[in-house]
Amino acid sequence: MPETDAERTSLAAVAALLAPALAAVAEQVLHAYDDPEGYVRRHAARLADRGIDAPFPALPWIALVDALEEHRLLAEFDWKEAPEEIRSGLRGLASRPSIDPWVLFDADEMLLPTARFLRACGRHYREIGAALVVLDIDSDCYPVVCLRGARAKELVSLATRAGFTAKVLGAR
Repeated sequence: MPETDAERTSLAAVAALLAPALAAVAEQVLHAYDDPEGYVRRHAARLADRGIDAPFPALPWIALVDALEEHRLLAEFDWKEAPEEIRSGLRGLASRPSIDPWVLFDADEMLLPTARFLRACGRHYREIGAALVVLDIDSDCYPVVCLRGARAKELVSLATRAGFTAKVLGAR
């Protein structure tokens, strides 16, 4: 598990940044940090879907991903997800921008493979002042959050301080 107060504080800050009105998200993340065995017991069914049955160092980050997804603040995409499914998932986010970036897409972009399509999504979201960020869980999927573009670097920095990785999609 992460071992310093700075890591714990950074995890809480990431949760607050991505779910400012939902204290339950930070509570789940800190539960996984402070009491990993208890967290695994309490969320055994959900963790079993990820093949997790015991605490491990990335458990608080997984708890963040799951809590954000539960509140429609994160969409998780398979490495071979179709562009239309990605589009639908991003449109379903409670944190989606009020301006629809899909008018910026070319028809050819809808034919791109998953990784390239997600980068294109990131570029178009950036054009309207939003950011798409992958919360890397060392898997073959893409857990993606949406937030104001001006806060993306802050998210990446906080994730790094917590010992985890967040990558802005479509960034130069």
